Amino acid sequence: MLFNSFALLGLLGAIARAETEGVSDVNSFVLSNNGGCKCGPSDRCWPAPLIWNVFNLTLGGKLIADTPPAISCYDGPQKDLAKCASLQADLKNSTYIGNSPVAPGFPVNDQCPPVNFAAGEVAGTCTMGGLPRYTVDATNPLQVSAAVVFAHLSNIRLVIRNTGHDILGRSIGDGSLAVWIHNLRQGITFQKTYTASDKCSKSGWKGSAIKIGGGYVWGEVYAIAEANNVIVVGGGDPSVGCIGGYAQGGGHSPANHNYGLAADQILEAQVVLASGLIVTANACQNTDLFTAIRGGGGGTYGIVVSTIVKAHPTTRVSAQVFSMAPLTDANIPDFMDALAIMYSAYPDLADAGLNGYGSWAANSYAPVIPNLPYTTGYSHALAIMGKSITDAKNAFASTAAKLSVYNGTSLFLYSDYYTFPTYAQYYRTLSGGLGPVGSEAALGSRLLDRKALTNTTGLKNMLNTVAGNPGQFLQNNFCLVSGGQVFKDRAEPFSGVNPGWRTSYVHNIVAGGWFPGADAATKAAVHKDITEVKVGSMRAIAPDTGCYMNEADRLDPDYLVNFYGGALPKLQAAKRKYDPTGLFYCPTCVGSDAWKEDSQGRICKAN
Repeated sequence: MLFNSFALLGLLGAIARAETEGVSDVNSFVLSNNGGCKCGPSDRCWPAPLIWNVFNLTLGGKLIADTPPAISCYDGPQKDLAKCASLQADLKNSTYIGNSPVAPGFPVNDQCPPVNFAAGEVAGTCTMGGLPRYTVDATNPLQVSAAVVFAHLSNIRLVIRNTGHDILGRSIGDGSLAVWIHNLRQGITFQKTYTASDKCSKSGWKGSAIKIGGGYVWGEVYAIAEANNVIVVGGGDPSVGCIGGYAQGGGHSPANHNYGLAADQILEAQVVLASGLIVTANACQNTDLFTAIRGGGGGTYGIVVSTIVKAHPTTRVSAQVFSMAPLTDANIPDFMDALAIMYSAYPDLADAGLNGYGSWAANSYAPVIPNLPYTTGYSHALAIMGKSITDAKNAFASTAAKLSVYNGTSLFLYSDYYTFPTYAQYYRTLSGGLGPVGSEAALGSRLLDRKALTNTTGLKNMLNTVAGNPGQFLQNNFCLVSGGQVFKDRAEPFSGVNPGWRTSYVHNIVAGGWFPGADAATKAAVHKDITEVKVGSMRAIAPDTGCYMNEADRLDPDYLVNFYGGALPKLQAAKRKYDPTGLFYCPTCVGSDAWKEDSQGRICKAN
């Protein structure tokens, strides 16, 4: 281990000397002599096997030669029908995906899909497709630095992966080198009173904090928080990574309303820059980088290897569980009217302190409310923190009165209330759970402000559009997670989030799917419908808000406006400063418009 550490330091030192002596144009030279493209596996400039072997030695054996997750289903030396059979469940398990260097949480153009032989499927072809060719299984920040330097010198595409919860296809890349930080685990530390590593006091935070030293998931951090009677703002899915794209992209949570977005919780971060150097970003140093990683998107300014986040005193939580559904298909119009009543109530419900999550669908192919047979229906779980069940009932009373006219005549309505002594108990019971992974889908979203939600005619038109037609396999999810502290944090000087969050109450998601085995034309048609029609209807009533980038349309042609909004200029400035050569490329990230993908899957300079 001592040799490996010195080898890494030697590599970094060599790069530092090269830059000092004016030999930093190796990357530019290779780029210009490869048609302006990053080197791919079929290019002469791709590192030779000996170079990869030496690099692996430098890393202490932490370089993985990647293979497709489903290679066991195909003819060849790695064929294993038992492993292949288990993949039907494994690739839909977020824990399995998080523990894999390449398994996609949300497949994008999978060129080696699992084969269900038991269902009569026949194996086709298996290629790497858009997967990385090699992965650095980093267990310390120096290995991350070494990967960054190697990718820069070799002019190869670099991608960053933690747990694979990636809807946008940012953590994969054809012919790339991946940095996998899931096994970089240097401890989770509770601080009774926050102390910055450099004694910086400009954050103004006087409360507790938790240092997350690597690629941990929220479930692990929640356990530390509960043991110390505090709340951290993290993902609704406990298998989501803490320091990667979730928080850096904004981060919605059951606790947002009371404490702000996950990005707003970051007090300090350790970041590996494109130069390979490791720096601290906080309110005192590298403040523009600090701003960029607090909501400006992950994977594009540097690689975050640790963060310190705010921790808040725990409190009791009261919650409401509510469902509604049409008694017959003939009552679906009444259901849609009741749905409009619910959506229009969201701003007032949020202002009263209620927040949480829900979903709905019309004419679904399967029941949409747990344990009930309805294929058209709506359900939510909303919570109010630090208050009683009576407070929760009072907050919902006006909405309940408006909906009561449908109860038993055209709609089934159900409501119940619960109270929990701590946030952790509420989270485990009603909010936290492993989300669905492993399936292809087309998805889009929009942030909806009060103006959009109270525009009666426009709202009804939008809801009827995103409901879709029978057979479209559409699902809508809403996140009533804003207002409150999220709005107050609009004055936060180091925020990189889309400003639309500061005025919008709801993050609304519409997703469409297709039958297994659907051809490319069918999938393209669904994507087109989501992008142009479904999201278009939301944009019509909320033209200026944009969307939450982590759960957005990866094919959005206006992603720079919709993902980043008014924060874009300062994010672009940070990108130019900290990554001037564009080493950290990812689709729809800030700076990605400087590149394009060619017919071989390589990324090349756009101009």
